Amino acid sequence: MSDETLRIGLAAVPNTPGIDTRLQWIDRMLAEAAAQKVAIVCFPEAYIPGLRGQNFPVPPPDQPRQEAALATAQESARRHGVAAIVGMEWQSAIGLHNVAFVIGRDGEVVGYQPKNQIPPEEEPYYVPEGSRRLFEVDGVPFGITICHEGWRYGEATRWPAARGARVVFHPHLTGSDATGNVPSRWGDPDAPYYEKAMILRALESTVYFASVNCAMRYQESATSIVGPDGDLIAHVPYGETQLLVADLDLSRATGFYARRYNPAAYPQD
Repeated sequence: MSDETLRIGLAAVPNTPGIDTRLQWIDRMLAEAAAQKVAIVCFPEAYIPGLRGQNFPVPPPDQPRQEAALATAQESARRHGVAAIVGMEWQSAIGLHNVAFVIGRDGEVVGYQPKNQIPPEEEPYYVPEGSRRLFEVDGVPFGITICHEGWRYGEATRWPAARGARVVFHPHLTGSDATGNVPSRWGDPDAPYYEKAMILRALESTVYFASVNCAMRYQESATSIVGPDGDLIAHVPYGETQLLVADLDLSRATGFYARRYNPAAYPQD
């Protein structure tokens, strides 16, 4: 593969109950990724144990369980030689965080990105941590923005793009297995705004935007990869479980417009 190409995977996995089952899906997707020579796979938001504040049950917070689950995910990444971004919740001295752990090909934890813009419906459960981080896989810089902050706040994508990220991963969860509607096509003007926001995040910062959702019956947003010009690279049909694999032409992801942002043009009151 060219030095100017990165092969990524987005794991559109089912929103299934049971942490052991979710860990099995992580291992299964990493095995499939290894067979396709994928460098890194991103999983949906808070995949372990599940996102709180939604219309499905999630087990009570349990930090020892989370630590054991992380160790299991690390072993899967090491065994398959594929880096992973795994959405989890994590307890700290200030409260429960919604984070995305980055695990290297060797199974070591590189770091994590917390969700810092918490939507109102999740405020009873999660607290922000406040940091932003840049990561690398195979020498390629990337960033992470989690669900709400990627939909609503362009700054969360601009921050890594302005610092050299070629792709910003966007683990999220939008939709339901219980009730709702499914868009008729990708980018449907009558559907919720989510896929339109993907286009904006990519265009605003001249970066790849790689957005991954759980596969659900009433899925409001497709697992998708959008190019730096706002072009749809690939997506998974709504409700389907699939490892979405794509080769990113890194020469296109310049971060040009992210770096042109001029905060002086917006003086404080």
